[in-house]
Amino acid sequence: MPLVLKNNHGSSISSASKLFLVFTLLSLLSILLFLTSSSPSTTLTATSQRTLSLPSTTSFINVMVADLPRSLNYGLLNNYWSLSSDSRLGSDADREIRSKQLRAKTLDFPPYPENPLIKQYSAEYWIMGDLMTPYENRSGSFARRVFDARDADVIFVPFFATISAEMQLGIAKGLFRKMDVANEDYRRQREVLDFLKNTEAWKRSGGRDHVFVLTDPVAMWHVKDEIAPAILLVVDFGGWYRLDSKSSNCSSSEMIQHTQVSVIKDVIVPYTHLLPRLQLSENQERHSLLYFKGAKHRHRGGLVREKLWDLLVNEPGVIIEEGFPNATGREQSIRGMRSSEFCLHPAGDTPTSCRLFDAIQSLCIPVIVSDNIELPFEGTVDYTEFSVFVAVADALKPSWLVNHLKSFSKQQKDRFRQNMAQVQPIFVYDNGHPGGIGPIPLDGAVNHIWKKVHEKLPIIKEAIIREKRKPLGVLVPRRCQCT
Repeated sequence: MPLVLKNNHGSSISSASKLFLVFTLLSLLSILLFLTSSSPSTTLTATSQRTLSLPSTTSFINVMVADLPRSLNYGLLNNYWSLSSDSRLGSDADREIRSKQLRAKTLDFPPYPENPLIKQYSAEYWIMGDLMTPYENRSGSFARRVFDARDADVIFVPFFATISAEMQLGIAKGLFRKMDVANEDYRRQREVLDFLKNTEAWKRSGGRDHVFVLTDPVAMWHVKDEIAPAILLVVDFGGWYRLDSKSSNCSSSEMIQHTQVSVIKDVIVPYTHLLPRLQLSENQERHSLLYFKGAKHRHRGGLVREKLWDLLVNEPGVIIEEGFPNATGREQSIRGMRSSEFCLHPAGDTPTSCRLFDAIQSLCIPVIVSDNIELPFEGTVDYTEFSVFVAVADALKPSWLVNHLKSFSKQQKDRFRQNMAQVQPIFVYDNGHPGGIGPIPLDGAVNHIWKKVHEKLPIIKEAIIREKRKPLGVLVPRRCQCT
């Protein structure tokens, strides 16, 4: 007589039936394991697996540094400090470094110039410094450095394009626009591109996953068309616009060509601020309504600045000064920004300037009069919470701007400054370490730049894959991202 078991409800289950159920479950499990092991995904090569992998959801981006010679980055800084002077715009701090004969020209990681024309574009230096920091000190960096291009999300190009351009302008400005071997900046640009185009990483992506730092508007000026498909870190799009609607189907006359910049793939980064940070607890009573210091006469969009200057220069409570934050001008700028409620930010040669970030560090409410401006980290930062945006057409009406600014209550202005104090760290590059080599601020500019690049990865990977399936000899028509 077979053994009989009873369940909780008193019904009987024979041992034979129980064994049958167990056998059935084991059979189903075996089939499932077989199907999983023979899945087509396991037959992909390592390269294919990398190509088809979904965008990373982890809290970092994999970055490989292209193996450019040192002469194209830190070697350029050594050359800068070897010069007897900088003829473009002298800097007391740079002269002091040279006069004390510090070993800047021989250091492995020299300091970046304090010359304000150059320092404002120093993003290249701080991003590189983070990637050069030893692994054990980089736990707070959003960028994880890898050494195999197949493991990289992006390839960082370690060319100090600002230093290269500014040295050429300082030594022989007349040669700057010439594609001539006598133009050392052009020769360096060509060396960078010739090296990269011979790498497997560039051939695989067409350069689309390569990251160039082009904060200076004249950086890599001669090869812009060749690097336009890449990820460009720029302070704005002002130097890249092409007002030519005839070659496009776009209805707008202002467009960004398919071979030029785009908010889809490129990243707007902050200028390096030139004035020190003012803590909210240090803020004192502000006696002036509006402050501006800069050059009156500019080109292109900067013509608006001249008109604003003439409208505002004699308005009570408004301080308008000619000059640049260098030497005594720096101290004037500090006093002016810290003692004024609002700081004017009109377009210059390009839609933005370092002035905006000096105002933020000075807790001076920015008044942005620049219709085509692009700003860093939008999506993370809401500039309307601490800035006043004014249409150019309104700003050019007599007395309109002054009356508008006077309409803000003390409570509104205090709230603007409180919000500004919260975002001040986001626009800071300096990590406080010699040569920029050391842990970076967790909430600083470098990490936020890499986070923005990380956001672009899905569309960049899609573009690379789409390019691969294009038949040989087929040309893609020029497209634009209209604004």
